[in-house]
Amino acid sequence: MSIPKGFKMTHEQIGTGLPTLVFIYDPNLGVSISQTEQMNKARDQLSDQVFFLIAKISTPEGDQLIADHRASPAELLLFDPSGRLIKRQFALMNSSELIQWVTVGEP
Repeated sequence: MSIPKGFKMTHEQIGTGLPTLVFIYDPNLGVSISQTEQMNKARDQLSDQVFFLIAKISTPEGDQLIADHRASPAELLLFDPSGRLIKRQFALMNSSELIQWVTVGEP
C-alpha cells in the first residue's frame, strides 16, 4: 500500500512558522486511510494555515520522528509554529474535529 497522495513524508516544515499536524501512518491499520481522508478535507478548508504531514512507520524519517516524540501508530501530533509539540491525540478525528483541534491552539 502506498502513501496517501498530497502528503509530505519529510518533516522539515515543522517549526517554520505555521502549525504542523503530523499523522503517524501505519498502512496495516484501516484507520490510517480514514484519517488521511479526513486530513484531506480539513486541509481543503485550512489551505495554507497549517502544514499536514505524514510520518510513515518503517521509514527512516518516520521512525526518527516517532522515536523523538515517543509516538504510536495512528497518533496525531500537533506542533506549534516554533516546532514545539503541543497536542497529541489518537485517530480517528473527523475533519471538523481536526480543524477545531489545530486552530484552537494550546490545550
